[in-house]
Amino acid sequence: MYGVWRKVSTNFIKNPTIFAAFSYPRIVGLLGYIRTMSSEIKIGTHDGCFHCDEALACFMLKQLPRYKNATIVRSRDQAILDTCDIVVDVGGVYDHSKHRYDHHMRDFKESVSTVINKPGYNWTIKLSSAGLVYCHFGFEIIKELIPEVNDETDISNIFKKVYDTLIKEIDAIDNGIPMFDGEPKYCIVTNLSARVSRLNPNWNSKDLNVDEQFYKAMALAGEEFLEFVNYTARVWWPARAIVRETVMKRFDVDPTGEILELTQLVPWKEHLFELEKELGLDPLIKYVIFKDNSYRVQAVPVCEGSFITRLFLPSAWAGLRDEELSSVSGIDNCVFVHSVRFIGGNKTRQGALEMARKSLEIGKAESLR
Repeated sequence: MYGVWRKVSTNFIKNPTIFAAFSYPRIVGLLGYIRTMSSEIKIGTHDGCFHCDEALACFMLKQLPRYKNATIVRSRDQAILDTCDIVVDVGGVYDHSKHRYDHHMRDFKESVSTVINKPGYNWTIKLSSAGLVYCHFGFEIIKELIPEVNDETDISNIFKKVYDTLIKEIDAIDNGIPMFDGEPKYCIVTNLSARVSRLNPNWNSKDLNVDEQFYKAMALAGEEFLEFVNYTARVWWPARAIVRETVMKRFDVDPTGEILELTQLVPWKEHLFELEKELGLDPLIKYVIFKDNSYRVQAVPVCEGSFITRLFLPSAWAGLRDEELSSVSGIDNCVFVHSVRFIGGNKTRQGALEMARKSLEIGKAESLR
């Protein structure tokens, strides 16, 4: 600060005309302005073409009170970056103690598992600047955005879910990590990283300010982040209690304990898998019934997102509907069974329960052949 004021005052003294034009109050006012500028909080990132990771990193930081009013400084000039309070995605340094979060160095190999280094945080994908900021500030950000959640276990589970469903994708794409070996049959071009990329000015664009486009990218990435945090904290995580209650009452539905009945249609699959491990369930759940227009019976998949199930609905029912399905199954009021046999429907709760029970009986009999 002293150096800045000394330079300004020296220039005034050297030029009497300018010096005479400024009264003492004006000089004092200028000093105040310089102090304001020098104390302004600044978030640094690189200029030029922008990407999803630094756009989201900047947005996440601005959710914290100390960075809420921070100025975004976009530059690759190290002297300018050195004036910033925190720098993401540029600068060649990762050092949390200095608030420097670049990930482009040859020897950078950090992941959630190495940065957080606690049981249950087992992701090994290399972090982008978004992942770095999320690892170091994510718990605090969640507390700011979801103030009604104050249990540390709840916050930890929300943190993990948001990382697994959003941040991990951004980390992987930014670091060029393939989803699988070999060439894909098609490419997904509507992911968040691709949408942010399209906000960069095209080579033949005219009158597009790249900094203004970056702020649009921050808003786009930020909106997605807020949706994921809100859904996870206020929809997905509260559903766990409902699924748990359903699991504990499974023998009231069927004496085998292999059929669940959801009284409300909530996100259930991931919670069920975790609760089965937590409670040591044996045998595992095979079917879940719930109300969705008609009553549905769904076979539990072997893992989240799979259409391979623990026990498919009977092959003789595949692709049948209405009276034909009722006739073949011997169960009244049937609506359908999907051709892949992972889900079916009935007009009544009792009918759906009968479909689940009969499927269980047929499936077990076939497994003994």
